[in-house]
Amino acid sequence: RTAPPSRARRNLHPPAPTPPGPDRRTPVQGPADRLDQEVGSRRESMSRTVRLDGFRPGKVPVRVIQQKYGDRVRLEVIEQVINSTLQEALTQENLSPAGRPSIEPQSMQPGEALEYVATFEVFPEFAQALDYGFSVERPAVEVGDDDVEAMLGKLRRQRATWNKVDRAAAMNDQVVIDFEGTIDGESFTGNKGQSMPLELGSGSMIPGFEEQLEGVSGGDEKTITVTFPADYPAAEVAGKSADFAIKVHSVAEMALPELDEEFARAFGIADGSIEGLRREVTSNMQRELKQLVTANIKDQVFSRLLDKNPLEVPRALIDSEIAALQDQAQNQGLDTSALEASAERRVKLGVLLSEIVKQNQIQVDPDRVRQNIDTIAASYENPDEVVQYYYGNQEMLTAIQTAVIEEQAVEWIMENSGVTVEEKPSSFDELAEAAKQSKG
Repeated sequence: RTAPPSRARRNLHPPAPTPPGPDRRTPVQGPADRLDQEVGSRRESMSRTVRLDGFRPGKVPVRVIQQKYGDRVRLEVIEQVINSTLQEALTQENLSPAGRPSIEPQSMQPGEALEYVATFEVFPEFAQALDYGFSVERPAVEVGDDDVEAMLGKLRRQRATWNKVDRAAAMNDQVVIDFEGTIDGESFTGNKGQSMPLELGSGSMIPGFEEQLEGVSGGDEKTITVTFPADYPAAEVAGKSADFAIKVHSVAEMALPELDEEFARAFGIADGSIEGLRREVTSNMQRELKQLVTANIKDQVFSRLLDKNPLEVPRALIDSEIAALQDQAQNQGLDTSALEASAERRVKLGVLLSEIVKQNQIQVDPDRVRQNIDTIAASYENPDEVVQYYYGNQEMLTAIQTAVIEEQAVEWIMENSGVTVEEKPSSFDELAEAAKQSKG
Protein backbone atom coordinates (compact mmCIF):
# COMPACT_ATOMS: atom_id res chain seq x y z
CA ARG A 1 0.00 0.00 0.00
CA THR A 2 1.20 3.45 -0.83
CA ALA A 3 -1.18 5.83 0.97
CA PRO A 4 -2.72 5.98 4.42
CA PRO A 5 -6.22 4.51 4.73
CA SER A 6 -9.15 6.86 4.77
CA ARG A 7 -10.89 6.96 8.11
CA ALA A 8 -14.44 8.07 8.71
CA ARG A 9 -14.75 10.49 11.57
CA ARG A 10 -15.11 8.72 14.85
CA ASN A 11 -15.72 10.72 17.99
CA LEU A 12 -16.61 8.37 20.81
CA HIS A 13 -15.93 10.95 23.49
CA PRO A 14 -18.30 13.93 23.68
CA PRO A 15 -16.90 17.24 24.88
CA ALA A 16 -17.99 16.87 28.50
CA PRO A 17 -17.48 13.99 30.92
CA THR A 18 -20.80 13.85 32.74
CA PRO A 19 -24.42 12.85 32.10
CA PRO A 20 -27.08 15.42 31.31
CA GLY A 21 -29.55 17.11 33.53
CA PRO A 22 -32.62 19.03 32.39
CA ASP A 23 -32.41 21.90 29.94
CA ARG A 24 -30.59 24.89 31.38
CA ARG A 25 -31.89 28.40 30.66
CA THR A 26 -29.17 30.99 31.17
CA PRO A 27 -29.90 34.73 30.80
CA VAL A 28 -26.95 36.64 29.31
CA GLN A 29 -26.42 40.37 28.99
CA GLY A 30 -23.93 42.31 26.89
CA PRO A 31 -23.37 46.00 27.77
CA ALA A 32 -24.91 48.47 25.33
CA ASP A 33 -21.64 50.33 24.84
CA ARG A 34 -19.87 47.10 23.89
CA LEU A 35 -22.37 46.41 21.10
CA ASP A 36 -22.41 50.01 19.88
CA GLN A 37 -18.61 50.18 19.87
CA GLU A 38 -18.39 46.98 17.85
CA VAL A 39 -20.95 48.29 15.33
CA GLY A 40 -19.09 51.60 15.02
CA SER A 41 -15.76 49.85 14.58
CA ARG A 42 -17.19 47.60 11.86
CA ARG A 43 -18.62 50.59 9.95
CA GLU A 44 -15.30 52.45 10.15
CA SER A 45 -13.50 49.39 8.81
CA MET A 46 -15.95 48.98 5.95
CA SER A 47 -15.65 52.66 4.99
CA ARG A 48 -11.97 52.03 4.25
CA THR A 49 -12.46 48.82 2.26
CA VAL A 50 -15.88 48.94 0.55
CA ARG A 51 -15.96 50.07 -3.07
CA LEU A 52 -19.03 52.07 -4.11
CA ASP A 53 -19.73 53.92 -7.32
CA GLY A 54 -19.12 57.66 -6.96
CA PHE A 55 -16.60 57.33 -4.12
CA ARG A 56 -12.84 56.90 -4.19
CA PRO A 57 -11.50 53.68 -2.60
CA GLY A 58 -11.16 54.17 1.15
CA LYS A 59 -13.19 57.38 1.13
CA VAL A 60 -16.76 56.08 1.56
CA PRO A 61 -18.42 58.13 4.36
CA VAL A 62 -19.53 56.20 7.42
CA ARG A 63 -23.07 57.61 7.06
CA VAL A 64 -23.28 56.02 3.59
CA ILE A 65 -22.12 52.68 5.04
CA GLN A 66 -24.87 53.06 7.68
CA GLN A 67 -27.53 53.76 5.07
CA LYS A 68 -26.54 50.90 2.78
CA TYR A 69 -25.28 48.23 5.18
CA GLY A 70 -26.48 49.32 8.61
CA ASP A 71 -28.91 46.44 9.34
CA ARG A 72 -26.53 43.79 8.04
CA VAL A 73 -23.61 45.16 10.05
CA ARG A 74 -25.64 45.25 13.25
CA LEU A 75 -26.88 41.68 12.81
CA GLU A 76 -23.35 40.42 12.17
CA VAL A 77 -22.06 42.22 15.25
CA ILE A 78 -24.96 40.91 17.36
CA GLU A 79 -24.08 37.34 16.33
CA GLN A 80 -20.43 37.95 17.15
CA VAL A 81 -21.21 39.48 20.55
CA ILE A 82 -23.66 36.66 21.38
CA ASN A 83 -20.97 34.08 20.65
CA SER A 84 -18.37 35.83 22.80
CA THR A 85 -20.67 36.73 25.72
CA LEU A 86 -22.19 33.25 25.77
CA GLN A 87 -18.75 31.66 25.94
CA GLU A 88 -17.81 34.03 28.77
CA ALA A 89 -21.00 33.15 30.66
CA LEU A 90 -20.47 29.39 30.19
CA THR A 91 -16.88 29.64 31.37
CA GLN A 92 -17.86 31.71 34.41
CA GLU A 93 -20.57 29.20 35.39
CA ASN A 94 -18.37 26.20 34.51
CA LEU A 95 -20.99 24.81 32.13
CA SER A 96 -20.46 22.67 29.04
CA PRO A 97 -23.48 22.60 26.72
CA ALA A 98 -24.31 19.49 24.74
CA GLY A 99 -24.91 20.69 21.23
CA ARG A 100 -25.56 24.19 19.99
CA PRO A 101 -27.53 26.38 22.46
CA SER A 102 -30.87 27.83 21.39
CA ILE A 103 -30.86 31.65 21.59
CA GLU A 104 -34.01 33.55 22.59
CA PRO A 105 -33.55 37.33 22.07
CA GLN A 106 -34.86 39.62 24.82
CA SER A 107 -33.49 43.05 23.88
CA MET A 108 -31.43 43.98 20.83
CA GLN A 109 -32.44 47.60 20.22
CA PRO A 110 -29.77 50.24 19.48
CA GLY A 111 -28.63 52.04 22.61
CA GLU A 112 -29.90 49.25 24.88
CA ALA A 113 -28.03 46.39 26.50
CA LEU A 114 -27.97 43.18 24.48
CA GLU A 115 -30.06 40.62 26.39
CA TYR A 116 -30.93 37.05 25.47
CA VAL A 117 -31.62 33.66 27.04
CA ALA A 118 -29.54 30.63 26.02
CA THR A 119 -31.21 27.23 26.40
CA PHE A 120 -29.15 24.04 26.23
CA GLU A 121 -28.65 20.60 27.71
CA VAL A 122 -25.84 20.38 30.25
CA PHE A 123 -23.74 17.75 31.96
CA PRO A 124 -24.11 17.83 35.76
CA GLU A 125 -21.60 15.92 37.86
CA PHE A 126 -22.10 12.23 38.56
CA ALA A 127 -24.00 12.00 41.84
CA GLN A 128 -22.55 8.60 42.75
CA ALA A 129 -19.36 6.69 42.13
CA LEU A 130 -19.29 4.48 39.08
CA ASP A 131 -20.29 0.86 39.67
CA TYR A 132 -17.57 -1.63 38.77
CA GLY A 133 -19.33 -4.62 40.34
CA PHE A 134 -19.02 -6.93 37.38
CA SER A 135 -16.85 -9.74 36.09
CA VAL A 136 -14.89 -10.11 32.86
CA GLU A 137 -13.81 -13.31 31.14
CA ARG A 138 -10.22 -13.24 29.92
CA PRO A 139 -9.88 -15.56 26.90
CA ALA A 140 -7.31 -18.29 27.57
CA VAL A 141 -6.03 -19.28 24.14
CA GLU A 142 -2.79 -20.03 22.36
CA VAL A 143 -1.95 -20.39 18.69
CA GLY A 144 -1.58 -24.14 18.11
CA ASP A 145 -0.46 -26.25 15.16
CA ASP A 146 -4.08 -26.83 14.10
CA ASP A 147 -4.68 -23.07 14.05
CA VAL A 148 -1.64 -22.55 11.84
CA GLU A 149 -2.71 -25.30 9.44
CA ALA A 150 -6.21 -23.82 9.27
CA MET A 151 -4.72 -20.41 8.44
CA LEU A 152 -2.55 -21.94 5.73
CA GLY A 153 -5.72 -23.44 4.30
CA LYS A 154 -7.32 -19.98 4.26
CA LEU A 155 -4.28 -18.54 2.51
CA ARG A 156 -4.51 -21.26 -0.13
CA ARG A 157 -8.20 -20.48 -0.66
CA GLN A 158 -7.35 -16.80 -1.05
CA ARG A 159 -5.12 -17.72 -4.01
CA ALA A 160 -7.42 -20.38 -5.43
CA THR A 161 -8.36 -20.47 -9.09
CA TRP A 162 -11.72 -21.48 -10.49
CA ASN A 163 -12.14 -24.10 -13.21
CA LYS A 164 -15.45 -24.26 -15.06
CA VAL A 165 -17.28 -27.56 -14.79
CA ASP A 166 -20.19 -29.07 -16.69
CA ARG A 167 -22.20 -30.28 -13.72
CA ALA A 168 -24.63 -29.07 -11.08
CA ALA A 169 -23.30 -26.64 -8.49
CA ALA A 170 -22.46 -27.84 -4.99
CA MET A 171 -21.47 -25.98 -1.85
CA ASN A 172 -18.01 -24.36 -2.15
CA ASP A 173 -18.44 -24.09 -5.92
CA GLN A 174 -18.57 -20.71 -7.62
CA VAL A 175 -21.53 -19.68 -9.75
CA VAL A 176 -21.60 -16.62 -11.99
CA ILE A 177 -25.10 -15.17 -12.00
CA ASP A 178 -27.35 -12.30 -12.99
CA PHE A 179 -30.03 -11.50 -10.45
CA GLU A 180 -32.92 -9.07 -10.03
CA GLY A 181 -35.00 -8.84 -6.88
CA THR A 182 -38.47 -7.47 -6.24
CA ILE A 183 -40.63 -7.01 -3.17
CA ASP A 184 -44.35 -7.21 -3.95
CA GLY A 185 -43.41 -6.70 -7.59
CA GLU A 186 -41.46 -3.49 -6.89
CA SER A 187 -37.74 -2.86 -7.27
CA PHE A 188 -35.58 -1.74 -4.34
CA THR A 189 -32.11 -0.30 -3.83
CA GLY A 190 -29.34 -2.77 -4.70
CA ASN A 191 -31.74 -5.31 -6.19
CA LYS A 192 -29.74 -6.04 -9.37
CA GLY A 193 -26.45 -7.67 -10.25
CA GLN A 194 -24.86 -8.88 -13.48
CA SER A 195 -22.20 -11.53 -14.04
CA MET A 196 -21.56 -11.66 -10.32
CA PRO A 197 -19.29 -14.46 -9.06
CA LEU A 198 -20.66 -16.07 -5.90
CA GLU A 199 -19.07 -18.83 -3.84
CA LEU A 200 -21.81 -21.00 -2.42
CA GLY A 201 -21.44 -21.32 1.32
CA SER A 202 -19.44 -18.10 1.67
CA GLY A 203 -22.25 -16.28 3.49
CA SER A 204 -21.88 -13.31 1.13
CA MET A 205 -25.62 -13.08 0.51
CA ILE A 206 -28.54 -12.96 2.93
CA PRO A 207 -29.49 -16.28 4.60
CA GLY A 208 -31.23 -18.70 2.25
CA PHE A 209 -29.94 -17.17 -0.99
CA GLU A 210 -26.89 -19.33 -1.59
CA GLU A 211 -28.49 -22.52 -0.33
CA GLN A 212 -31.20 -22.31 -3.01
CA LEU A 213 -28.56 -22.26 -5.75
CA GLU A 214 -27.26 -25.72 -4.96
CA GLY A 215 -27.96 -27.94 -7.94
CA VAL A 216 -28.13 -25.24 -10.63
CA SER A 217 -26.16 -25.59 -13.84
CA GLY A 218 -24.87 -23.17 -16.45
CA GLY A 219 -27.76 -21.77 -18.50
CA ASP A 220 -30.38 -22.38 -15.81
CA GLU A 221 -32.95 -19.75 -14.85
CA LYS A 222 -34.59 -19.89 -11.45
CA THR A 223 -36.65 -17.74 -9.10
CA ILE A 224 -35.92 -17.95 -5.40
CA THR A 225 -37.61 -16.35 -2.40
CA VAL A 226 -35.72 -15.11 0.62
CA THR A 227 -36.55 -12.98 3.65
CA PHE A 228 -34.30 -10.13 4.70
CA PRO A 229 -33.33 -10.26 8.41
CA ALA A 230 -35.42 -8.01 10.66
CA ASP A 231 -32.26 -6.17 11.70
CA TYR A 232 -31.01 -5.68 8.14
CA PRO A 233 -29.35 -2.23 7.93
CA ALA A 234 -31.52 -0.97 5.05
CA ALA A 235 -34.94 -0.30 6.63
CA GLU A 236 -36.52 -0.33 3.16
CA VAL A 237 -36.20 -4.13 2.98
CA ALA A 238 -35.63 -5.26 6.58
CA GLY A 239 -37.90 -8.15 7.52
CA LYS A 240 -39.50 -8.32 4.05
CA SER A 241 -39.76 -11.23 1.65
CA ALA A 242 -38.16 -10.77 -1.77
CA ASP A 243 -38.27 -12.74 -5.01
CA PHE A 244 -35.03 -12.99 -6.99
CA ALA A 245 -34.97 -13.96 -10.65
CA ILE A 246 -31.65 -15.76 -11.23
CA LYS A 247 -29.83 -16.55 -14.47
CA VAL A 248 -26.82 -18.85 -14.12
CA HIS A 249 -23.96 -18.26 -16.56
CA SER A 250 -21.49 -20.86 -15.31
CA VAL A 251 -20.41 -23.18 -12.52
CA ALA A 252 -16.77 -23.55 -11.43
CA GLU A 253 -14.94 -25.59 -8.83
CA MET A 254 -12.06 -24.42 -6.65
CA ALA A 255 -8.50 -25.41 -7.47
CA LEU A 256 -6.15 -24.84 -4.53
CA PRO A 257 -2.48 -24.00 -5.10
CA GLU A 258 0.11 -26.46 -3.85
CA LEU A 259 1.79 -25.71 -0.53
CA ASP A 260 5.22 -25.47 -2.13
CA GLU A 261 8.22 -23.18 -2.60
CA GLU A 262 6.42 -20.94 -5.10
CA PHE A 263 3.53 -20.49 -2.69
CA ALA A 264 5.86 -19.63 0.21
CA ARG A 265 7.77 -17.06 -1.85
CA ALA A 266 4.47 -15.42 -2.80
CA PHE A 267 4.07 -14.58 0.90
CA GLY A 268 7.53 -13.06 1.27
CA ILE A 269 9.49 -16.12 2.44
CA ALA A 270 12.85 -15.54 0.78
CA ASP A 271 14.11 -19.12 0.95
CA GLY A 272 10.74 -20.53 -0.13
CA SER A 273 10.62 -23.00 2.77
CA ILE A 274 7.27 -24.17 4.08
CA GLU A 275 8.67 -24.16 7.61
CA GLY A 276 9.64 -20.53 7.16
CA LEU A 277 6.09 -19.80 6.01
CA ARG A 278 4.68 -21.60 9.05
CA ARG A 279 6.90 -19.55 11.37
CA GLU A 280 5.78 -16.33 9.67
CA VAL A 281 2.11 -17.33 9.87
CA THR A 282 2.53 -18.31 13.53
CA SER A 283 4.14 -14.97 14.36
CA ASN A 284 1.39 -13.03 12.59
CA MET A 285 -1.34 -15.04 14.29
CA GLN A 286 0.21 -14.52 17.71
CA ARG A 287 0.31 -10.78 17.08
CA GLU A 288 -3.30 -10.83 15.89
CA LEU A 289 -4.32 -12.99 18.85
CA LYS A 290 -2.99 -10.39 21.26
CA GLN A 291 -5.12 -7.76 19.51
CA LEU A 292 -8.18 -10.05 19.54
CA VAL A 293 -7.85 -10.72 23.28
CA THR A 294 -7.49 -7.00 24.01
CA ALA A 295 -10.52 -6.18 21.84
CA ASN A 296 -12.58 -8.95 23.43
CA ILE A 297 -11.88 -7.73 26.96
CA LYS A 298 -12.53 -4.15 25.90
CA ASP A 299 -15.94 -5.05 24.45
CA GLN A 300 -16.86 -6.90 27.65
CA VAL A 301 -15.82 -3.97 29.85
CA PHE A 302 -17.80 -1.53 27.71
CA SER A 303 -20.94 -3.68 27.85
CA ARG A 304 -20.67 -4.23 31.62
CA LEU A 305 -20.10 -0.52 32.24
CA LEU A 306 -23.27 0.34 30.35
CA ASP A 307 -25.28 -2.34 32.17
CA LYS A 308 -24.08 -1.25 35.61
CA ASN A 309 -24.20 2.50 35.04
CA PRO A 310 -27.42 3.43 33.20
CA LEU A 311 -27.63 7.07 32.21
CA GLU A 312 -29.47 9.44 29.92
CA VAL A 313 -27.53 11.46 27.37
CA PRO A 314 -28.42 14.65 25.51
CA ARG A 315 -30.36 14.21 22.31
CA ALA A 316 -28.03 16.67 20.60
CA LEU A 317 -25.07 14.33 21.08
CA ILE A 318 -27.01 11.33 19.75
CA ASP A 319 -28.05 13.27 16.66
CA SER A 320 -24.47 14.35 16.09
CA GLU A 321 -23.25 10.76 16.38
CA ILE A 322 -25.96 9.55 13.98
CA ALA A 323 -24.74 12.10 11.44
CA ALA A 324 -21.17 10.84 11.89
CA LEU A 325 -22.24 7.21 11.43
CA GLN A 326 -24.24 8.10 8.33
CA ASP A 327 -21.16 9.77 6.91
CA GLN A 328 -19.09 6.72 7.82
CA ALA A 329 -21.58 4.35 6.14
CA GLN A 330 -22.07 6.44 3.00
CA ASN A 331 -23.65 4.65 0.05
CA GLN A 332 -24.72 1.72 2.24
CA GLY A 333 -28.38 2.69 2.45
CA LEU A 334 -28.43 3.07 6.22
CA ASP A 335 -31.13 5.29 7.67
CA THR A 336 -31.44 7.14 10.96
CA SER A 337 -33.55 4.49 12.70
CA ALA A 338 -30.99 1.79 11.94
CA LEU A 339 -28.24 3.85 13.55
CA GLU A 340 -30.13 5.13 16.60
CA ALA A 341 -29.16 2.36 19.04
CA SER A 342 -25.53 2.31 17.92
CA ALA A 343 -25.21 6.09 18.19
CA GLU A 344 -26.77 6.17 21.66
CA ARG A 345 -24.46 3.40 22.87
CA ARG A 346 -21.36 5.16 21.55
CA VAL A 347 -22.33 8.45 23.19
CA LYS A 348 -23.04 6.78 26.54
CA LEU A 349 -19.70 4.99 26.42
CA GLY A 350 -18.00 8.26 25.64
CA VAL A 351 -19.57 9.87 28.69
CA LEU A 352 -18.61 7.00 31.00
CA LEU A 353 -15.06 6.69 29.70
CA SER A 354 -14.54 10.44 29.90
CA GLU A 355 -15.60 10.35 33.54
CA ILE A 356 -13.17 7.50 34.26
CA VAL A 357 -10.37 9.40 32.53
CA LYS A 358 -11.19 12.57 34.48
CA GLN A 359 -11.57 10.91 37.90
CA ASN A 360 -8.32 9.00 37.60
CA GLN A 361 -6.32 11.68 35.77
CA ILE A 362 -5.44 9.34 32.91
CA GLN A 363 -3.28 11.07 30.32
CA VAL A 364 -2.85 9.76 26.80
CA ASP A 365 0.51 8.00 26.47
CA PRO A 366 2.39 9.54 23.51
CA ASP A 367 4.65 6.48 23.24
CA ARG A 368 1.64 4.24 22.74
CA VAL A 369 0.23 6.67 20.19
CA ARG A 370 3.49 6.42 18.25
CA GLN A 371 3.49 2.62 18.53
CA ASN A 372 -0.03 2.48 17.09
CA ILE A 373 0.93 4.75 14.21
CA ASP A 374 4.12 2.76 13.56
CA THR A 375 2.08 -0.45 13.41
CA ILE A 376 -0.25 1.06 10.82
CA ALA A 377 2.63 2.56 8.85
CA ALA A 378 4.54 -0.74 8.72
CA SER A 379 2.10 -2.14 6.15
CA TYR A 380 2.89 0.63 3.62
CA GLU A 381 5.71 1.00 1.15
CA ASN A 382 6.89 4.28 2.73
CA PRO A 383 6.30 4.03 6.49
CA ASP A 384 8.00 7.34 7.30
CA GLU A 385 5.62 9.22 5.00
CA VAL A 386 2.63 7.58 6.67
CA VAL A 387 3.91 8.53 10.13
CA GLN A 388 4.34 12.13 9.00
CA TYR A 389 0.86 12.07 7.48
CA TYR A 390 -0.75 11.00 10.77
CA TYR A 391 1.12 13.59 12.82
CA GLY A 392 0.25 16.25 10.27
CA ASN A 393 -3.47 15.43 10.18
CA GLN A 394 -5.21 16.36 13.42
CA GLU A 395 -8.32 14.30 12.71
CA MET A 396 -6.32 11.13 12.05
CA LEU A 397 -4.09 11.76 15.06
CA THR A 398 -7.10 12.35 17.31
CA ALA A 399 -8.58 9.01 16.21
CA ILE A 400 -5.41 7.21 17.32
CA GLN A 401 -5.25 9.17 20.59
CA THR A 402 -8.89 8.27 21.30
CA ALA A 403 -8.18 4.58 20.76
CA VAL A 404 -5.14 4.75 23.05
CA ILE A 405 -6.95 6.56 25.88
CA GLU A 406 -9.73 3.96 25.64
CA GLU A 407 -7.17 1.18 26.03
CA GLN A 408 -5.63 2.96 29.02
CA ALA A 409 -9.05 3.41 30.64
CA VAL A 410 -9.87 -0.28 30.18
CA GLU A 411 -6.49 -1.24 31.67
CA TRP A 412 -7.14 1.00 34.67
CA ILE A 413 -10.51 -0.70 35.20
CA MET A 414 -9.00 -4.17 34.95
CA GLU A 415 -6.15 -3.37 37.35
CA ASN A 416 -7.63 -0.95 39.90
CA SER A 417 -11.42 -1.08 40.07
CA GLY A 418 -11.92 -4.46 41.71
CA VAL A 419 -13.45 -6.05 38.61
CA THR A 420 -13.49 -9.85 38.85
CA VAL A 421 -11.47 -11.54 36.10
CA GLU A 422 -12.11 -15.16 35.17
CA GLU A 423 -10.13 -17.26 32.70
CA LYS A 424 -12.21 -18.76 29.90
CA PRO A 425 -10.84 -21.37 27.47
CA SER A 426 -11.32 -20.21 23.90
CA SER A 427 -9.90 -20.62 20.41
CA PHE A 428 -8.44 -18.34 17.80
CA ASP A 429 -11.43 -18.82 15.47
CA GLU A 430 -13.92 -18.10 18.26
CA LEU A 431 -12.22 -14.81 19.09
CA ALA A 432 -11.98 -13.85 15.42
CA GLU A 433 -15.69 -14.57 14.92
CA ALA A 434 -16.62 -12.63 18.06
CA ALA A 435 -14.63 -9.65 16.77
CA LYS A 436 -16.36 -9.92 13.40
CA GLN A 437 -19.80 -9.95 15.04
CA SER A 438 -18.86 -6.99 17.22
CA LYS A 439 -17.90 -4.92 14.18
CA GLY A 440 -20.89 -6.07 12.20
